[in-house]
Amino acid sequence: LLQVRLRQGRTTEIDRYVAAAQGASKRAAALTHRLLAFSRRQTLDPKQTDVNRLVIGMEELIRRTVGPQITLEVVTAGGLWSTLIDSSQLESALLNLCINARDAMPEGGRITIETANKWLDDRAAKDRDLPPGQYLSLCVTDTGTGITPDVIARAFDPFFTTKPIGQGTGLGLSMVHGFVRQSGGQVRLYSERGHGTTMCLY
Repeated sequence: LLQVRLRQGRTTEIDRYVAAAQGASKRAAALTHRLLAFSRRQTLDPKQTDVNRLVIGMEELIRRTVGPQITLEVVTAGGLWSTLIDSSQLESALLNLCINARDAMPEGGRITIETANKWLDDRAAKDRDLPPGQYLSLCVTDTGTGITPDVIARAFDPFFTTKPIGQGTGLGLSMVHGFVRQSGGQVRLYSERGHGTTMCLY
């Protein structure tokens, strides 16, 4: 359309077409990034990270994002181990989980972000599909509507969403899952209808 209008010498609406093209390319870039994250092929920059400091540093941003109807509680473990992770991707994953938690509580509620050190023995590690050893957990819990077992089974599928058309890409959780798996960890979802949901990143 831009080419046609330039050939015709009609330059009055060019800004609108440029803005549309730029918007489309940004959405395409974001989609490509999410698909790379899902397929675990994105370029990560893992560094030793103090996850407690990262969470506390994001607290104000998360409060503003989830809004005044939601109470935010942050529980950081003392003596938390340092972890090798891409901190900007972890920030993105945490914000994503908090937005999902907010959306599950349309009437308001509470989000709890919690960090902990975890020793996973053979049985605990097998339950989480991980090798036994030392892990750090970052969990986000909400007091929302909870998730049904059939939705839990598909929660990490790309393009699966329970949100209305135009309100979700269905790539948020699959992106988080891809990033955590690429980082040598695991994501676990625990939920009960009417009692809320906990998402744990190991």
